[in-house]
Amino acid sequence: MSIIESSNIIVLVVDDSPESLGMLNATLNQAGLTVLVALSGAQALSIVEKVQPDVVLLDAIMPEMDGFDTCQKLKEKLPSTPIIFMTGLNDSEHVIHGFEVGGVDYITKPVVPGEVLARIKVHSHNAKLAKSAQVALDYAGQYIFCVSKQGRLEWATPHAQELIETINGELLETWASIQPDIALWLLSGEQKEPLSLNHFDPPLQAEYAGEYDQLHSLIRLVTPKKVGTEEDLQRELNITKRESQVLYWLSFGKTNWEIATILNMKPRTVNKHLEQIYKKLDVDNRTAAASISIRLLEQV
Repeated sequence: MSIIESSNIIVLVVDDSPESLGMLNATLNQAGLTVLVALSGAQALSIVEKVQPDVVLLDAIMPEMDGFDTCQKLKEKLPSTPIIFMTGLNDSEHVIHGFEVGGVDYITKPVVPGEVLARIKVHSHNAKLAKSAQVALDYAGQYIFCVSKQGRLEWATPHAQELIETINGELLETWASIQPDIALWLLSGEQKEPLSLNHFDPPLQAEYAGEYDQLHSLIRLVTPKKVGTEEDLQRELNITKRESQVLYWLSFGKTNWEIATILNMKPRTVNKHLEQIYKKLDVDNRTAAASISIRLLEQV
């Protein structure tokens, strides 16, 4: 049995050396992996427009677009895909730079087949666990972001992405504007107090939701205390008292389970109220409903 048990792992190998590509292609194919190859950063970017790999092996030193620039561009398209640098450089400065631009690991050349296979196995497994965590958090209705210690965005639940795009536009552009504040907040060690994010209208707050894999932090977006009340929602949106209570707590980023606990009802009852709220507000999901509620409560 090969060291890689899954036969559906797709690995993108980016290296300007045909010899290296040939060796890695043979090694990975023999282990049961699907291999995509690129001789340049530009080719790699073209490939990921059509196919999303599970892991990227990336040569650090290449002509024209080097591995570091390629990594940054790949992370824009594949924020949750692990990128492993391949380098013949022992200079720690290059290694650190690789981590700074989004790499998760590095291996030195000449590549040892057993080592590269083991690292692919570990990082692809971790990435799948992270994806499962995202799905679970999104199912619970959480506005969760996973960031590096430098505040760089690694992934966000779909609900969180929808919230950002509904309120403030494109996700990556928005995150670039708040990343310095997030990074300083994480470095300060004062995560007990939420961070005010005044880039949004209405303003949001970032709450520390815990550590993830010792290298990343989970951040929950919430709305600060509203000026408006449940009664304002009931009156302005023409919904029932119970629906206004559910919507009010939804605007704070609470999950269905949390809302059920607060209002002393069953989670499935919360779901039924939400279905009626969506119909009355003419929206399709909780994010859109929460956005309407947030704006109304801030304006009252």
